[in-house]
Amino acid sequence: MCLILVAWRVHADYPLVVAANRDEFFARPTAPAAFWNDAPQVLAGRDLDAGGTWMGVTRSGRFAALTNFRDPAQNRIGAPSRGALVAGFLRGREAPQTYFEGIAARGRECNGYNLLACDGETLCWSSNMGGRPRSLAPGVYGVSNHLLDTPWPKVGAGKTALAHALGSLPDDQPLFDLLQDDGIHPDEHLPQTGIPLDWERLLSSAFVKSPDYGTRGSTVLCVDRDGWTSFDEQTWLPGAQRGTRQRYRFRGEIRG
Repeated sequence: MCLILVAWRVHADYPLVVAANRDEFFARPTAPAAFWNDAPQVLAGRDLDAGGTWMGVTRSGRFAALTNFRDPAQNRIGAPSRGALVAGFLRGREAPQTYFEGIAARGRECNGYNLLACDGETLCWSSNMGGRPRSLAPGVYGVSNHLLDTPWPKVGAGKTALAHALGSLPDDQPLFDLLQDDGIHPDEHLPQTGIPLDWERLLSSAFVKSPDYGTRGSTVLCVDRDGWTSFDEQTWLPGAQRGTRQRYRFRGEIRG
């Protein structure tokens, strides 16, 4: 993902609400969200190059999502897949903090990332680019391609829009609307991450559009207080044309 917005224990009826966009090259082979044949409890899209995922949930109430950390100077060719870190949490049973401790050495071998993980009881954030892993208090959070809550324009605008959209639940259309914001932010507010200015401009919007690279999926996840999970994914084709829409509703299993 390149933008993840989370409301954690803010809404009385929906303790977890996530709105996220995945930006990627259109040429990279991807499977849309589905329950995995080799891990039937996992619902997620899949990167068909490396086998991992960028965001997913499980029938037992686990959630994880990842963004890349943008720093071209530190990218290493042949580094391990970051998507495997999301898949590993979804397949496992560890609490988030325990999982983060277990992957610390492996995570340092990966290119930069942010990882959010939740087991239904705690929501935690970790990055291999600075800062200690931490458990998140109730609140609205956002992360793009820097550390959690770095005030990039689309993160700040997205958090504000998410807070407003919570009032419309169970109608999730406002959540999809905020993910389709393709407004380019002024140059004076853009970060300097080591890429050309025209790319900083392109990537400043929540919804990214270009011929070869852009937003390929918008996902809205809502978990209610009774354990019902709603997972909706809208895929996108070049030219911001709508692709497939995946909609899943299920009640979480009792964790033993």
